[in-house]
Amino acid sequence: MSDLSVRYQTGAPQHLETRFAARAAGMLPSEIRSLFAVASRPEIVSLAGGMPNLSALPMEMMAGVVNELILTNGAEALQYGSGQGHPKLREQICDVMALEGIRANADDIVVTTGSQQALDLISRIFIDPGDVVLVEAPSYVGALGTFRQYEASVVHVEMDQDGMIPESLRAAIKSVRAAGRKIKFLYLIPNYQNPTGVCLPADRRTEILAICREAEIFVVEDNPYGLLGFDKPSPNAMRAEDSENVIYLGSFSKTIASGLRVGWALVPQSLKDKLVIASESSILCPSNFTQLTISSYLADQPWRDQIASFCELYKVRRDAMLESLEQHFPAEATWTKPGGGFYVWVNLPAEIDTKALMPKAIVAKVAYVPGNAFYADGLGSWSMRLSYCHPTPERIREGVKALGGVIKQEMQRRGTAIK
Repeated sequence: MSDLSVRYQTGAPQHLETRFAARAAGMLPSEIRSLFAVASRPEIVSLAGGMPNLSALPMEMMAGVVNELILTNGAEALQYGSGQGHPKLREQICDVMALEGIRANADDIVVTTGSQQALDLISRIFIDPGDVVLVEAPSYVGALGTFRQYEASVVHVEMDQDGMIPESLRAAIKSVRAAGRKIKFLYLIPNYQNPTGVCLPADRRTEILAICREAEIFVVEDNPYGLLGFDKPSPNAMRAEDSENVIYLGSFSKTIASGLRVGWALVPQSLKDKLVIASESSILCPSNFTQLTISSYLADQPWRDQIASFCELYKVRRDAMLESLEQHFPAEATWTKPGGGFYVWVNLPAEIDTKALMPKAIVAKVAYVPGNAFYADGLGSWSMRLSYCHPTPERIREGVKALGGVIKQEMQRRGTAIK
């Protein structure tokens, strides 16, 4: 095996395992984390991680924002702040969400350390061991890891090229409740979903909301990519249609800079106090410095134009990936054609195990994320997620070509006819 092979196994010394809490058994590294050490090597074309591409973000401008903040308001920026988040930033977040049809009160917003922390806090508030969380099939690996740590039982709901299928949601709810199990919420990413890139149409959003209201199930709408549509805007957020049953998660990681780690949750008023208390017990308060950096940026810079620049950058990269897939992948493969966001989802012939194939891909100097990482039930072994957000178009073409060659060789080895 080459020294470029991926190693997935990690763990604590055996003599410490008996000292851990029972829930620690669910704290396992994700497939993506396991890939980082290899995929970050300069000779590897990484189509794995979903790192935003900051080449379109003017660094001199950001340096000016930070410099002005410290000079004019450093005493506040470098001090503890509110556990709910800075009031001015919460007002500005309302303006950002208005672009997707949401009318919100700043008092219903809780600022978090990225939207991932918001997801963790919601899970802490709602999930008892054995409770069911409904998710898309496939779903975001970071969410699956969080639900696993809180000992939830994850039930996947079937998707097609237009996202979650309402009838499959009805069937899942009926099946889970017939077994006497308790459903705590539905988690989904309606816009340019991670990992598939698909976008849920407006009519399905309305139907899914109606199903969940009738079933008295909260909807957790995770929306980091909603403003990153390439050809047309995404439909209005689900929260725009239902303010009482939707918990909305947002983030500046994809539209400004992921390193600032500023996200938020917009929650029904009845949940806000619990969320603030959970946040304060976790981190006391979100970073005043990064919050006020974001706030200054939103106040003084053409942030809508900056988002448009990101969209153009990602669109060029998406096009390079789709063109390369058409040119270099076998005809038996199928893939999504995202209208925004970061990802393409590829399905291969069922006999191809993409996790087992990974070491051969690494030898060919290309990395991706195997599809099973996005399922809680072991499915997805024939799929892979490819990310086009970070590499240059030239590197994307190079990586897809190499990966296509690896897949064709594996199909020939297995005696699969290649069209």
